[in-house]
Amino acid sequence: MGNRFKGKTAFVTGGSRGIGRAIVEQFANEGANVAIIDVNEEALKEADQELNEKGYSVYTKVASVTDREEIETAMKDVYETFGSIDILVNNAGVIRDNLLFKMTDEDWLTVMDVHLKGAFYASRAAQAYMTKNNYGRIINISSTSALGNRGQANYSTAKAGLQGLTKTLAIELGRFGITANAVAPGFIETDMTKATAERIGIPFEDLIKASVSQIPVGRSGKPEDIANAILFFADERSSFVSGQVLYVAGGPRN
Repeated sequence: MGNRFKGKTAFVTGGSRGIGRAIVEQFANEGANVAIIDVNEEALKEADQELNEKGYSVYTKVASVTDREEIETAMKDVYETFGSIDILVNNAGVIRDNLLFKMTDEDWLTVMDVHLKGAFYASRAAQAYMTKNNYGRIINISSTSALGNRGQANYSTAKAGLQGLTKTLAIELGRFGITANAVAPGFIETDMTKATAERIGIPFEDLIKASVSQIPVGRSGKPEDIANAILFFADERSSFVSGQVLYVAGGPRN
């Protein structure tokens, strides 16, 4: 256990599983107070229990990023519990993959709401506390799909939108000591990529092999790879890095 984030509070949306859970664990390992909101009540309870058993300082709440009041209430609770909100990671996400001609209005709106409305609500709520403290780190989870990906018109659009939001937040909030950056994962082994394998009708192991064959470093990504990048942007020593998109994909991206 380190102390890099001792005294800091990290608020992670969708932090009960996968990449979000790895991010929470890394922050907790480095001494941060961690707050998780998620709609998955079962996974959230499990995360809360395991983190508490390890002696970490944790706040959990069932809340949807698409509900402004739930976000603002959770943010207020976290601030009153820990005394600050220093780091926000907009990680919550969903997929509703399909080819354009098969994609429903609901498929489109669900993905837009979770990724874009959710990041907007959470960022707006968090900056109210960060600006008062003249310090903050906002980190959005984008994706290599932002560059375009078959069957993901909704997801690709949302993830590209998060990059635009990131750069705008960096411009608007920089004078308050707040940086905004984005991490864009490539192929990461998570429940979400398992769902992709199911959608296209192949075993997950085959999807991993096919993906690895296209990755220069010769392996698939793990949630911890993304968490490591998040912690770089969250560090106090990264104060001169803002408005950037870091592709964590095992090789170059545009």
